[in-house]
Amino acid sequence: MSDLLRLATAGSVDDGKSTLVGRLLYDTKSVLADTLEAVHRASADRGLSTPDLSLLVDGLRAEREQGITIDVAYRYFATPNRSYVLADTPGHVQYTRNTVTGASTAQLAILLVDARKGVLEQTRRHAAVLALLGVPRLVLAVNKIDLVGFDKAVFDTISREFTEYVTGLGYTADALVIVPVSALHGDNVVERSEQTPWYTGPTLLEHLETVPVAPDPRDVPLRFPVQYVIRPRTPEHPDYRGYAGQVAAGVATPGDEVVVLPSGRRSRIERVDTADGPLGEATAGQSVTVLLADDIDISRGDVIAAADDQPKLVDELDATICWLAEKPLRAGARVLVKHGTRTVQAIVTELSGRFDEQNLSLVDGPEALSLNEIGRVVIRTSEQLPVDDYVASRRTGSFLVIDPADGGTLAAGLVGAPLPLRGGVPVQLSPGP
Repeated sequence: MSDLLRLATAGSVDDGKSTLVGRLLYDTKSVLADTLEAVHRASADRGLSTPDLSLLVDGLRAEREQGITIDVAYRYFATPNRSYVLADTPGHVQYTRNTVTGASTAQLAILLVDARKGVLEQTRRHAAVLALLGVPRLVLAVNKIDLVGFDKAVFDTISREFTEYVTGLGYTADALVIVPVSALHGDNVVERSEQTPWYTGPTLLEHLETVPVAPDPRDVPLRFPVQYVIRPRTPEHPDYRGYAGQVAAGVATPGDEVVVLPSGRRSRIERVDTADGPLGEATAGQSVTVLLADDIDISRGDVIAAADDQPKLVDELDATICWLAEKPLRAGARVLVKHGTRTVQAIVTELSGRFDEQNLSLVDGPEALSLNEIGRVVIRTSEQLPVDDYVASRRTGSFLVIDPADGGTLAAGLVGAPLPLRGGVPVQLSPGP
């Protein structure tokens, strides 16, 4: 069975993300015949002599009419070696919130730049968000290389500038690959281009096929947020008491010693059930029902965790957030915090810093965080939450900030999650405004 790679695309508007994704789908023969026929018809209606492959991705009518992506488009495709879940995210600055959504679970991100324009402000912003979210591997696709005559000097200049910038964000050389591509014509996307004899690295697909994927889930401790308590109380199952949810991290195995948080009660896993019968183990991402050996009072929002490696119980979050709302965030704001399956009341007690992603600097003590800005905050919660640092566990180290008035999402938050670094050390604080 092939393994799964979750990836996301990002970049400034009109850099060709949707065309690149369409090219990947087209050249890997992952497009149904009727879908491809519809794209040919739509392209002909526009007076195009070749199919507009971006239409394979831009599904919303508003996107097709404007020729831009304004939502996260998920696409699934497979090769004989690997299966893929790809999130094509928008390029406009006002849709940075969608980039956060699309990249939040990615194991690799493809960041595009237009070879004619080079590294832009939005390119840096997206790279900073990807680094903040802990996306472990990054590909820079220097697109539209055909429009600069396949010029090696242009490619080298962009490569040097981008490498210097993302090194400051904490990316190492083995986590970064830079590829010259033409998404429109397919150069170095799936097939190697004869137009770039000076490029000796992998094509985009060759890299996606061989890049290492997620680490062994056994290397991280169990985290199982309880979604629902199952008690049928039927003649067939009079005493059944199971805890349904999705394994957020680690492995749930019968016999394992566990602790239930926030109560702190200990037990062991007696059985792991599914609709198809019991399992010998359940790994991260699987939705199962866990039965414990002891009758413990457990409800939605509790977390079943490895007894020998527990998350911290805290009522104050020192966190990094990406603010996603039009109304600025100020200290004293009353919000809701959704962590795992638990939602609690909270108050933002302090704005301790705002990240300047262009200069890799931190502005101390800002008065507010505006739309798409990234900053450090302190949030006090009404109840204790079992959390991990984001760098240790992306699923249990992340949370959402919600508007209590209408339920809208205000921010994506990361517990701890130090802001991007320069040269491996924290960026220096600069005086506040």
